[in-house]
Amino acid sequence: MQDSSPRLAVNSSTDGVSHDPSEWVDLHGDALYRFAILRVKDPHIAEDLVQETFLSALQAASRFKGKSSLRTWLVGILRHKILDHFRKNIVEVPASDLTPWEEEDDREFFDQTGHWKRPMLEWRDTPEELVESKEFWKTFQTCLSGLPESHRRAFTLREIDGITSEEICEILSVTPSNFWVMLHRARSRLRKCLDANWFRVATEEVR
Repeated sequence: MQDSSPRLAVNSSTDGVSHDPSEWVDLHGDALYRFAILRVKDPHIAEDLVQETFLSALQAASRFKGKSSLRTWLVGILRHKILDHFRKNIVEVPASDLTPWEEEDDREFFDQTGHWKRPMLEWRDTPEELVESKEFWKTFQTCLSGLPESHRRAFTLREIDGITSEEICEILSVTPSNFWVMLHRARSRLRKCLDANWFRVATEEVR
């Protein structure tokens, strides 16, 4: 059986690294695009960032030492491209999106400390099952796309990429208090969307 695991293509006639970017695109293009679109929303921007990633990777190919997988290396480059994009394209946050507890949904579901007043529907799927579910990730991306852009960025940087709050505030050019309001609103809206469009449907299907 042919080994299809991701790896940097080897060209023994040159310096040990293939300079044909089409091999990288075939192996990793779709994964990099999914990584980008989850964070920048706009398909054209996501495609541009992936193309810039391949170009930068090609230019730096001789410095790739193989200490990590090629995909990990490419994702690292793409991550920096996305953060630079955020820094250069700051999204203005409306004042209404920085005032906590003004929405009816917030008052219905949360107390003043940010805790749920009543539990949401029981989530039938385990985290492992959700990670493997393509249908779940389609729903997740749809819900994430419905968030205001500033909230989406705050959520993905903190909850998906695990970047520190201090660095996120610098990247998004917001104060710590504004960041936490944005993150709280993103979490609550995303949770309610997933509950309505995934977990509630899944629960009804097994009844």
